[in-house]
Amino acid sequence: MNRFKSQRLICTPAILTLLVSSSTLSAQQVGTVQLMEVTIHQVHEAMVGHTLTSRQLVEAYLDRIEAYDRNGPTINAIIMTNPRALARADSLDRELRRTGQLTGPLHGIPFIVKDNYDTYDMPTTGGSASLAGSMAADDAYQVRKIREAGAIVLAKSNLAEFAFTALETVGSMLPGWTFNPYQLNRVTAGSSGGTAAAVTANMGLIGLGTDTGNSIRGPSSHNGLVGIRSTQGLTSRDGIMPLYAHRDIGGPMARTVEDAVRVFDVIAGSDPNDPVTIEADDRRADSYMDYLQSDLEGLRIGVVGQIAYKETADTEILMRFTETFSVLERLGATVVRDFHIENLDELRRGTGCSRFRYDIENYLADIPNPPLRTLQEIAESGRVYRTVLPTVERFLQFEGTPDTNEQCIRGRAQEDLFREGLRSAMARYNVQALIYPSWSNPPRLVGDMSTPHGDNSQYPAPPTGFPALTVPMGFVRDGTLPAGLQVLGDAWSEPTLIRIAYAFEQATNHRRPPLTTPALKN
Repeated sequence: MNRFKSQRLICTPAILTLLVSSSTLSAQQVGTVQLMEVTIHQVHEAMVGHTLTSRQLVEAYLDRIEAYDRNGPTINAIIMTNPRALARADSLDRELRRTGQLTGPLHGIPFIVKDNYDTYDMPTTGGSASLAGSMAADDAYQVRKIREAGAIVLAKSNLAEFAFTALETVGSMLPGWTFNPYQLNRVTAGSSGGTAAAVTANMGLIGLGTDTGNSIRGPSSHNGLVGIRSTQGLTSRDGIMPLYAHRDIGGPMARTVEDAVRVFDVIAGSDPNDPVTIEADDRRADSYMDYLQSDLEGLRIGVVGQIAYKETADTEILMRFTETFSVLERLGATVVRDFHIENLDELRRGTGCSRFRYDIENYLADIPNPPLRTLQEIAESGRVYRTVLPTVERFLQFEGTPDTNEQCIRGRAQEDLFREGLRSAMARYNVQALIYPSWSNPPRLVGDMSTPHGDNSQYPAPPTGFPALTVPMGFVRDGTLPAGLQVLGDAWSEPTLIRIAYAFEQATNHRRPPLTTPALKN
């Protein structure tokens, strides 16, 4: 059923406060744990203590999906739940009773997985009805790694169709928009908006998203989450439906830095099926958990004013951003306010390679009996959302391969210049990381495609291949809409970025759940 903006329940902060008390938000008991905002560590403590089972946890999240995604506020984040999730939970419970040990670092943890990750037991559609029923032969590398670590794939989540847009989460596979749980008439950003909405609304413990230009960090920022985009080559792209393969990255979206890092520890590393990861095992940390540190002594962090202080930037977002400086300084960092990248506008121009046609057709060639095999067939199927079809038709113009296409050749050369320019600026100011707002404006109203969007994530991370993450930096609009702080560094600098994000999170505790999806009565 289509759900239009005029049908949305729009509550002011005052009304929501009357409807939902803070005690109600935290009162949903599962075993001996409070489900709302529960962490991996808390779940494992309860499981080892035999006061919580995987089945109980899965059932509790399925109840919340039924109550809040399909009914009530109808967030519209989930394409399908996994019919095998409860059986998987029962198997993990039996193994824990038999051995007294967790099966792995993600034992029993229910995951929301964006529906452009291959899963052997559920279709992978990329949010497009044109690929309904498409079944991959096996799991994507990252899905396989989390399952081997004990995780449960709870559900496949909605996305902007084919991950095309950063601005909203809408497509043809799940009719209607995915709505922001903080205000139901606002967008989640894109493209991983379904994962973001589900995780922030406590419909799963953690999630996997993908990021080609923005799509982990943007939805995480709009939904009060932590999202990690790794160095290009530290995490495998195998089994992820591509947008632009040379920039695609998969990674965790979580309510805390620690939970995101627990997942990152599992998925980072070399994969023989993805040659870009050949250096990953030599470059990765022994454990990224070692960098969950509460001080920033000795670090110099540059403020990228060229990104932050745009003419269209929202004043409240800039207030939250400015407030981060004193927090970081109290933690021991030196904040370099006059940091400047020479010729930034010139460096970021011309770095594109619109290779979706080449990449999606190669992906479909590896799917057994795909519904369609070419982008032309997708365009002609009549099963693409009306606002997505013009983009599909534009991508049909791509000719050749990424190695022969003139735009791609020029783009690679420009990306090299961008890396050199950014590294030169960081060396000149002797900084180890950079900060700026993940988005310069709060989440737009659903259907608004004209006011400033403020997406700051399209550069510099994707064109350079450098890592970046986002962490909650507070709220705007009377405390109702989240904002995110982005932290970026040179290639392989994830330990530094994690250290900054964790220390900032622990000092500020900005994260809080949305009021529209409170605890269910037991």
